[in-house]
Amino acid sequence: MRPKRLEQKAPKAYENDEFMNSSDARPLRILSEYMFPDRQFKDHGINNTIIFFGSARIRSEKEFHHEYESLKAHLEDCSEDQKPTIEQKIRILEKQRELTEYYLEARDLAKMLTEWSLQFPKPKRFIICTGGGPGIMEAGNRGAYEAEGESIGLNISLPFEQMPNPYITPDLNFEFHYFFLRKYWFAFMAKALVIFPGGFGTLDELMEILTLVQTKKIHKKMPILIYGEKFWKKVINFDYLVETGMISAEDLDTITYVNSPKEAFEVLTRAFQEQFRL
Repeated sequence: MRPKRLEQKAPKAYENDEFMNSSDARPLRILSEYMFPDRQFKDHGINNTIIFFGSARIRSEKEFHHEYESLKAHLEDCSEDQKPTIEQKIRILEKQRELTEYYLEARDLAKMLTEWSLQFPKPKRFIICTGGGPGIMEAGNRGAYEAEGESIGLNISLPFEQMPNPYITPDLNFEFHYFFLRKYWFAFMAKALVIFPGGFGTLDELMEILTLVQTKKIHKKMPILIYGEKFWKKVINFDYLVETGMISAEDLDTITYVNSPKEAFEVLTRAFQEQFRL
């Protein structure tokens, strides 16, 4: 007895969603998160980036006041058992009030750097690159957008969804599954980093880059600007690490504290002019 003719062709392996999302196809997914950004960067002639790291929780002044007023209004209307939770949120938000200045300053610095970079032909330009989300990331992309330049957003899929901010250049908006590939693309084309105040994620990104520099896995000269000396010296005591021999004094040679967009701009552009003979 002849077998019954199949009514349709089998899907190609790369069109089979069940297979492509299986553990067997993990190498293909990893490779795609390398190859797709690589193609996009080549198509846009991007070789040099300036990385902006910083907290997604640092709001613009407008967003801060909107959330603060919303919580105050909610406090007046909530039940007695809800009040302690709302009051705690208000106390935390009040602590963050002084951090709103970093949103404005990140935006200003990104705009200044993008305007300066636009004078150069495409392959030599320095493109702002962020994690693609809200807060400091949004401020970096926003400043580049306002300067009418391109900017990159390297977003990551998280359990609490982080939506891309609206200021990223559409063709340079990426969504990663794998943290290590996202980190690779942060480091690979980076010619400088600016580290704004942040939490675990920002600390992780900063320490990984410092480790790569310390262990000579990153050979290129790459200025690392720590923006907001008052904040960061409360968070990390680098001097004590040197005193106790946990790191060498030379390990801190690439670190520069800066406290204003003008200061950061001058440090970076001077370093680029010397290194790349612009």
